[in-house]
Amino acid sequence: MSDDARETRTLIVGAGAAGSMVAEEMRQRPEQGYAVVGFLDDDPAKLGSTVAGLPVLGPTADLVRITDESGIEQIVIAIPSASGSSIREVVALCEEADVPARIVPGIWEIILGDVTISQLRQVQPEDLLGRETVVLDCDEMTGYLRDRTVLITGAGGSIGSELARQVASFDPRRLLLMGRGENSIYEIDQEIGQDYPDVERHLVISSVSDPMAVEVLFRDHRPEIVLHAAAHKHVHLMEAYPDEAVKNNVMGTRILIDAAVRYGADRVVMLSTDKAVRPRGVMGASKRVAESIMIERASRGSETKLIAVRFGNVLGSRGSVVPLFRQQISHGGPVTVTHPDVTRYFMTIREAAMLVLEAGLTGHGGEIFVLDMGEPMRIADLATHLIRLSGFEPGRDIAIEFTGLRPGEKLHEELWYADETLLETGRKKVMVVQSPTDAVVPDLWDRVRRLEEFAEHCDREGVLREFADIFPDMKVGTTHDEEDPGR
Repeated sequence: MSDDARETRTLIVGAGAAGSMVAEEMRQRPEQGYAVVGFLDDDPAKLGSTVAGLPVLGPTADLVRITDESGIEQIVIAIPSASGSSIREVVALCEEADVPARIVPGIWEIILGDVTISQLRQVQPEDLLGRETVVLDCDEMTGYLRDRTVLITGAGGSIGSELARQVASFDPRRLLLMGRGENSIYEIDQEIGQDYPDVERHLVISSVSDPMAVEVLFRDHRPEIVLHAAAHKHVHLMEAYPDEAVKNNVMGTRILIDAAVRYGADRVVMLSTDKAVRPRGVMGASKRVAESIMIERASRGSETKLIAVRFGNVLGSRGSVVPLFRQQISHGGPVTVTHPDVTRYFMTIREAAMLVLEAGLTGHGGEIFVLDMGEPMRIADLATHLIRLSGFEPGRDIAIEFTGLRPGEKLHEELWYADETLLETGRKKVMVVQSPTDAVVPDLWDRVRRLEEFAEHCDREGVLREFADIFPDMKVGTTHDEEDPGR
């Protein structure tokens, strides 16, 4: 760096191993143009000490004052094990101080001693979750998936395609990619073919609600493991098309489970949702009935292990708020949020897929697993942070508009019923519901038969009446807040 080149005065938040590595890297590469002034750290034992030859100037709460006094031009967040709320607090302080923030990528780079300046990046929405990295036991997962025929329904979707990537990495004999959207199935097939050319693939452009297509698929390919990710998920759309929710989420699940049991599949892992708990809308109601189908069939002593995995929203998936917010920001706003107090549980796509595989490996049949989603996040806060991370000021550059909850939406979601007990499984972030058979919908098969008959005749009112009869707290065509019965 020439004598005239200007160094960026940098403050590192976190005086642990990650912060020390960043400071050493910046010192050893002066051509990058960083001048590290010191650290902030909330450990009282570190205050006033030196780390990597640099002073620990104060706690994180002093960020704004120290930034102003020391002429700081950039903050580096180097606390990879921090909670989402801690990261959000630091980001908010950076915004208040009007200095840009960059972040150390993740815990594995720290463990491997592989943190470089080039890896520092802008803070992403995923960082605001602050979720600890999930690491699969590769030997165990390989023993579970290697040389097996694995069927993934909904394989073109966000979760389905990530499941396909992860399964492909464990040497399956054959990967069956099933979905209704030919373009999305084509795209994941091309990606798997490029990254895992030795994995045999078979594409199925069809719906799980087509009994003949499912029959032929199981007859010809005999899948041993079924990862059932196919589902209609958009809450407000399913309020308008309840018949389609039944066809895909209820009928499709029944048809798939029937075929899996008939053809001797080893296990079926069905992806469920927090909206199946005290359902207030069609989408949640349809998934609750699907859970009941799985539990009831498993209670008959089937040799096919039938398992459900319940979790919340997936950050960055198609139709989720983050891609929508980014699109709205790119168009100059406004960013639309349904309600100032609405909250949702979030996890990343990659983590969700990993934990689904873990739960599938753990299950013995008849269980509902619940993934640890951490603390729910206010959507308004997520919108505010995303606007600021994009370089704008909420309310000044980009407006936030509150549009009101849509039919079928709740203010807050839940991951289990108040009378359900969760037990540890020995696997991090994977819990299991005790005695899930108590949660089977009464008169299940009569209910399912009527729902399917209404759906096949496009009798949407009939579907809505049946759901409202099954779930008395469900208010068809309305929105719901925390004053709902049972909350």
